[in-house]
Parts: sequence; structure tokens; C-alpha cells
Amino acid sequence: MMLDYIALGLLVFVALVLFYGIIVIHDIPYEIAKKRNHPHQDAIHVTGWISLFTLHTLWPFLWIWATLWREDRGWGMNQIKKEQSDLHHDITQLNQKVQELTHQVEQLKETKKTAPISATVDNKPTKSEGDA
Repeated sequence: MMLDYIALGLLVFVALVLFYGIIVIHDIPYEIAKKRNHPHQDAIHVTGWISLFTLHTLWPFLWIWATLWREDRGWGMNQIKKEQSDLHHDITQLNQKVQELTHQVEQLKETKKTAPISATVDNKPTKSEGDA
């Protein structure tokens, strides 16, 4: 008879630990969001409770949502915008350089067309007899 009460007490204890354990595990994303001062803390907390009733399908996404935000850099998009701005500036400079080089090539072609043909062909240096 005594073992029945011990088994019943153990069964109730295990059921309570599992029940509260699931609640604590589902509050992990909310605790992460609270620690990081996430702007959507309340939404993460409510969605965690909804996830308990949807067979935990939302919980992994809550974890990701809570961990993406950092107070020092936000969502991290500022870094991407800065890199895109730098790339845009570099591309603009390269386009200007290409236009300048194209203009210089056109000028060289024009000077080559107007220069006498004999001047461009006969400008080869001759070797002196002492060099050979």
C-alpha cells in the first residue's frame, strides 16, 4: 500500500515537472527578447503561448525572431545599407573613369587619323654599327 502512494506521488511530480518544463522551454524566446530589449517582446511572448496550442510549430521561428535583434545593431540592415552605398559610390567612380578613358581613346584615334602616315612608320630608331 505504501508503494502505491509513492508511485502516485512520483507520477504527479513527473507530470508537474513536464508541464512546467514545457512552459519554461516555450518562454525561452521571450526571455531572449527581453534580455536583448527586443521591440516585439510582447508579440513573441503571445506567439509562444499560441505555439503551445499549435503543437509547437511556431516555436523555432520565435527563437529565430528573438535572436535576430541586437540592441547595438538592430536587425543588422544598417551595415548592409552602408555596404550598398559604398558599392554604389565605387560603381559611380568606375563609370566616370570608363567615360574618361573612352574619351581619351577617341582623342587618340582622331590624332592618329590626322597625323601623316610617314611620320608614324619612319620613326624607328636605327642601330649603329657599334651596337651590333
